[in-house]
Amino acid sequence: MSEKKVAIITGASRGIGRATAVELAKTGYFIVINYNANEEAAKETLKLVREAGSDGEIARFDVVSTEQTSEKIKDIIGRHKKIHVLVNNAGITADGLFMMMGDEEWNSVIETTLKGFFNVTKLVLREMVKARNGAIVCVSSTSGIMPNRGQANYAAAKAGIIGAVRSLSKEVARFGIRVNAVAPGLIETEMTEGSPLLEMKKMIPMERIGKPEEVARVIRFLCSEDSSYMTGQVVGINGGIC
Repeated sequence: MSEKKVAIITGASRGIGRATAVELAKTGYFIVINYNANEEAAKETLKLVREAGSDGEIARFDVVSTEQTSEKIKDIIGRHKKIHVLVNNAGITADGLFMMMGDEEWNSVIETTLKGFFNVTKLVLREMVKARNGAIVCVSSTSGIMPNRGQANYAAAKAGIIGAVRSLSKEVARFGIRVNAVAPGLIETEMTEGSPLLEMKKMIPMERIGKPEEVARVIRFLCSEDSSYMTGQVVGINGGIC
């Protein structure tokens, strides 16, 4: 009997996180669907995971909370014993001109992305080191490479993820653990609702908006043995914008 493969995906109730959960389910992963507020959306992701031929569970915790994250991740590891894949996807936006930005807009975006990465990854990584195997994929953004005006907080958070991925990958490569990132461009998710998409498409060489499934397929590749010699890399998925 083959070993059960377990993947934890943060922010998996919608968008890229949901698409990634379904994509990994297609390849047989048991999916731990993290969410913070929208239980119904998380349950819908679980339904789609099961329709894709696998199984999973929902796990409510705020990745910014050290206490919540520690309690839940330890419970998950205790029950499943081994975590094969971690996808750090949780993130938020709070756009605004830097001079007008308040502490809450800055801190909430930075903490969800970077403190969330730290809280979840540190706990999962300890188990991966014991197993001397694992794949971690972090969702950055084109904004972390080629920032837009009005997104200083988001750009800083996503650029920070790239730096953390490149550093961490060098620390854990000898343990058989790979750490990579994806940097999506403009993708059809709730985050882009209300944006002037027609105008934004003109800046994209492929002249269209990306779909969450297109990002998810690259994440699935980075979690698989097909990318066994890749670590510390940032893969752009942006229609050629940079």
